[in-house]
Amino acid sequence: MKFIKAGRIITEALKSLFKKPFTVKYSSERKIFVPVPDRFRGRLIYDYDNCIGCTLCIKVCPAGAILATPERKVNFYMDRCIFCGECAETCPVKVISFSKDFELAYDDKEKLIVRKR
Repeated sequence: MKFIKAGRIITEALKSLFKKPFTVKYSSERKIFVPVPDRFRGRLIYDYDNCIGCTLCIKVCPAGAILATPERKVNFYMDRCIFCGECAETCPVKVISFSKDFELAYDDKEKLIVRKR
């Protein structure tokens, strides 16, 4: 009985050596349009120049994803963000909004920080 199971395992292993992999590598060049809902919250958009530096967004962020800069502006750390939208709701001058961009996979952590560029 054990020889039959071992034989099947070896047979399947040998078959898989000559098959193409089932998975497909992620391609950043190939952009496929994926419809998202109207109220979807994707990558954060921050209007640095119109920010008044009130830091209300820092106080309401439950994830601690927003930190102040010395010039009383803020940096958003998208790797910590839970996309709750509290920062955008609280902002008195509405300089924070969310885009429809959901592709936030990067190999460099610096690309996940939203700040003045």
